[in-house]
Amino acid sequence: MNRDLGSLRSPQLQDRIERTILAVPLGATEQHGPHLPLRTDTAVAAELCRRLAECRSDIVVAPAIPYGSSGEHAGFPGTLSIGQAALELLIVELVRSADAFAGVVIVNGHGGNLYPLAAARRTLHAEGRDVLIWSPDGAGHDMHAGHTETSVALRICPDEVDMRAAEPGNTAPLPELIDDLRRHGVAAVSANGVLGDPTRADARHGDVFLGEWTDALTRAVARWSVPIGTGS
Repeated sequence: MNRDLGSLRSPQLQDRIERTILAVPLGATEQHGPHLPLRTDTAVAAELCRRLAECRSDIVVAPAIPYGSSGEHAGFPGTLSIGQAALELLIVELVRSADAFAGVVIVNGHGGNLYPLAAARRTLHAEGRDVLIWSPDGAGHDMHAGHTETSVALRICPDEVDMRAAEPGNTAPLPELIDDLRRHGVAAVSANGVLGDPTRADARHGDVFLGEWTDALTRAVARWSVPIGTGS
């Protein structure tokens, strides 16, 4: 069964939509240092949704949302942001429009999206709508374009990674950076946009991280969802 919503025809969902969970990859288009593509967060979210659909036959994956709340990366070329209010509204309206599905899972690949996602979830839950918002566990001081993200990118989009340009950024613990980060953005704490050290990243580590995240996501969906059949 095709799990890609964008490539399905409407009649193909007619008899199964009420037994189908919609997984929505949410990412960002923002700088990831000198070595990773701007679409890194979106690529990670899309890959996790794809893997979730391989684990559960009741999942259909929506087209990825490639824009998020990325204002903290302003000043680095290529970063695009729709801001917190717009992202909150986008998620609320998207989930409202998906009422025919058994539920909606938002798989988020960008930490800056967390606040507007929490606000959207409060609104949707107050309206009685069934939505799960899930993000991979953070990587501590290796939080942006460091070892973890670079390893994952080497696993899922290696042709877009330039390890010759990989270099350490600010490797201080997040609590030491968070005040300046919130007030002035990433550029205030890292000239190259990296928080962590990507220089020893490799695809094998990326596969391990993706496997752990997929397992955690699948468990979260299993806890959240009611049994709705195995699909076809």
